[in-house]
Amino acid sequence: QVQLVESGGGLVQAGGSLRLSCEASGTIFSFNVMGWYRQAPGKQREFLARISSPGSTNVADSVKGRFTISRDNAKNTVFLQMNSLKPEDTAVYYCSLVQGGMNNYWGQGTQVTVSS
Repeated sequence: QVQLVESGGGLVQAGGSLRLSCEASGTIFSFNVMGWYRQAPGKQREFLARISSPGSTNVADSVKGRFTISRDNAKNTVFLQMNSLKPEDTAVYYCSLVQGGMNNYWGQGTQVTVSS
């Protein structure tokens, strides 16, 4: 089994920064992909960024240049550094892990609220 626990969300003012963390536990394969998504009220879940265990990254155009994804393989932890936050970044942010083909796991989500 795999469990994902996000942390680091909260309330910030526009222009501020947050660093989200997500630690995976359980049976983690050496090759996997971890990523971040977000979902605002009334909207579909939106892909933000992903990073493989070897280190290849993919970042959505909507947040490229502001958000940076990284990981610590020894701790099975993925990070999302979010800078220059805007009110439209307000959403629940979810961590994901994919391994073993189509096995996809999700965290519980962490709320990020950006005030103007």
